Order: sequence, then C-alpha cells, then structure tokens
Amino acid sequence: MTENLHKYAELYRKQGPWCTAYFDAGAGTVDGLEAAEVRPGNIREALAQQGAPNEDLVAMEQATAPAQGQPAPVSRFVLVRQGTVELNELLAGELVAPERITVDAIPDLLPLLKHRPEEFPYVVAEVSREGAEIQLEYLGRTGPANVQAVEGSTEGIHKIPGGGWSHDKLQRRTEQTWRRNADQVAESIDRIVDRSGARLIALAGDIRARTLVKEQISEAHRDLVTFVGAHTHTGGAPAEGLQDEVQERIALQWAAEQQDIMDRLAQQEGQANPQSATGIGAVLHALQQAQVEVLIMNDGALAERRLLALGAEPWVASAGEQALGAQELGRVPAPAALLRAAALTDASVLLVPGGVLPQGTDVAALLRWPTGPAAPA
Repeated sequence: MTENLHKYAELYRKQGPWCTAYFDAGAGTVDGLEAAEVRPGNIREALAQQGAPNEDLVAMEQATAPAQGQPAPVSRFVLVRQGTVELNELLAGELVAPERITVDAIPDLLPLLKHRPEEFPYVVAEVSREGAEIQLEYLGRTGPANVQAVEGSTEGIHKIPGGGWSHDKLQRRTEQTWRRNADQVAESIDRIVDRSGARLIALAGDIRARTLVKEQISEAHRDLVTFVGAHTHTGGAPAEGLQDEVQERIALQWAAEQQDIMDRLAQQEGQANPQSATGIGAVLHALQQAQVEVLIMNDGALAERRLLALGAEPWVASAGEQALGAQELGRVPAPAALLRAAALTDASVLLVPGGVLPQGTDVAALLRWPTGPAAPA
C-alpha cells in the first residue's frame, strides 16, 4: 500500500536540527514500569551527548513521559525542533526498526511509515433492523475509535405470522420501516466516508439489514462495501473475530494495490520512453524534476547509502554540483532523503522487501510523464 506523505510536507520544510526518539513505550510489567519511569531522563542524556539544544532536551523529556492506559505492545515516535514537539505518535505494535535517539539534519519518518504504511481510514458498521453502531477507525492508530450510533424507528419492526389482506399490509409496513432505518444508516456512512476518505466499509450484523444498507449506500461508495462476520448484535461472532476479519480484508486490498503498482512498473520495462525510472541515479533525477508519482524502494538495501538533503528545490542530490544553489543541510541516509523529496514533490511511497523489485534494483519509480528519448551522441 502506498503512502502519500503530502501531509508532512510543511514539517519537512522546517529547519533543523531535529531530535528524534523512537522506542518501545510498553509498560505492562513491573520491570516495564521502572524502565518507563527512567526513560525520559535517559533519552535526554543521550541527546545532550549529541549536542542537542537545551530547549529541545526539555521538550523531549516532557514528551516521552510514560503513556498511561495504552495496551502493549506499543511504540512511540517523537520529533522535537526548536523546543517544540512537532510529532508525538503512539504506534500500535512492537518496534519495526532499531530503537533510535538521534539529532539529525532532517526528520526521518521511516519508522513512522513502517508502523503506519498508509493513513488507512475504514468504517465498521454493525447493523440491525433498528439502526447501527458505526465506527471510523484508522489502521495503526492507538486509542478509541470514533463511534456513532444510529437509532431508527422500532414501530412495527417485527413481522408477525398470519395471513390475509390486513396481515400483508402490516408486513409491507414493516419492510418500509426496515428500509427507512437502512436509509438512515447508509446516509450516516456516506457522510463519514466523504469526511474521512475511508477506503473500506465493512458491514456486519443482521443479514437482511446489511443487504438493505448496501443498497442504500451511494453508488460512489458501494464498491467499498464488504460483508463481514455474522449477527454480532445478537451474540454471534465475537468482536475479536470481527476485527480479525476486517484486518484480513484490508490486507487483501493492500496486496492487490501493491501488485497493481508492480504490474505497472513491469509494463514499462523495455519501452522506448518509459513512464518509469529504475536505479538510484534515474530515480534521483526524476525526484529532482518532481516527476515521480510513486516511489518504490527497498529501504533496508539503501540504509548504508548517503544522499545530500537540500533546503530548497531540488530537495535532494548525490553531489553538491546538483544543489542548484540550494542550502546543503547535510548527508543523511538515502531512505530518509528520498522520503523527504517524495513528500515535498507530492509523490506516494511504497516500501517493498528484497526480491520484489527487478534483480539488482533497490529503488524504482512510476512517473507522472514519460522520460524523453536519449540525447543523440
């Protein structure tokens, strides 16, 4: 799944130095509680040894105070600059990269990106014939979901056995009540999706009710709908099982979208003027031209490489002569520099493991426009 880093562009434009703390924030045991209590002081000391300004030390020590009431495992990512906490994120799960307490020329958001490969909002609605409980959730975020209850009419909500004209009239009235309630639920879901940009709508609960809700959801959102679980409102599938099923659907969607990107990259191979770039040199040139649509990289393979981070366009370079007069902020790990350049040129990013890109390639890109023909000799 790709991540659009545009929301971090203003952060990336700010001048450093940047103090970064990425660590295991769990405190579920006695030993964990003791470690959590001394951690802010240890982080402050480590940053002081690297020359961090005092105002940053104070801000970081306050920001890394133990998190209360967070279920383990949980990690934390904190960025501080000029005495201001620019980011302080609790991230579900264990560390996905080595712990780091550093002073850097630019913010390195790679650990944050690995925990949260996309700001993936999704809706889980447990529906009944009387209404629904609708939750807006974001993958990888800690804390409670945004929950909205929809209470429809209960008048004549249950069909009754029998026969005759009067009976048929009551049954039609019951069907109309179900549809009105489903319409209310669908309207609420549509509003939430419009506001949040949700990528998936998981409908659980009464089989008839969720079918009616799907029919009433706007056509623009209907392809996002998937049915999960059973009749959860009446003691059917447990909440844990429902969440597992939702996570499985998200994973399948991610895999399909990643495969689509890799298929697009493969289709460009061998074309005279491909709409793609392969290898660090070609990708770097495309980023400098703001030509990259999707940056694809194996960050582990690039970890030991350094690139020059710049204070203005073209934002990244391999050597000073490519800086075009922009301030040279320093040589930084290539993944951090490439992520920053992608964010500042409104490109999306896809992190891939080894073996996904063509052999011998650690970084590639899909481009917004094709590369031109080779210059004549």
